[in-house]
Amino acid sequence: MTLDTGALIGLERSRTRLANVVGIATAERRPITVPAVVIAEWWRGATFVRGRLRRFIHVEPVDEALAKLAGEALAWLGKRAGVDASVTIDALVMASAARRGDVVYTADIDDLRRFQSFFPGVKVLAV
Repeated sequence: MTLDTGALIGLERSRTRLANVVGIATAERRPITVPAVVIAEWWRGATFVRGRLRRFIHVEPVDEALAKLAGEALAWLGKRAGVDASVTIDALVMASAARRGDVVYTADIDDLRRFQSFFPGVKVLAV
């Protein structure tokens, strides 16, 4: 499973549905991945809750291959839907999930769903 910034914020705010999904994934020892750029968008200093959340997520570095894949998605969608670089983090989240065939959990369902045409194997669910 891959989480975006909205999902991390939802966990911070104890959204029950998402907390249940993450609890099951953790109990089943399924990896929960967050691209490093999501940490930059989410982290605003250490708190008890953030520290607890950080312990169970795997932070995926943004390597050149991931950055290129996200860039290709931005270019492809830019031609079809007028998407610009302002959604680069969304593109990286979707490219990251596509690497593993993950489901993405997000509070910004419409923003990430538009990338499904480029990443058809990635399922996007609202938190």
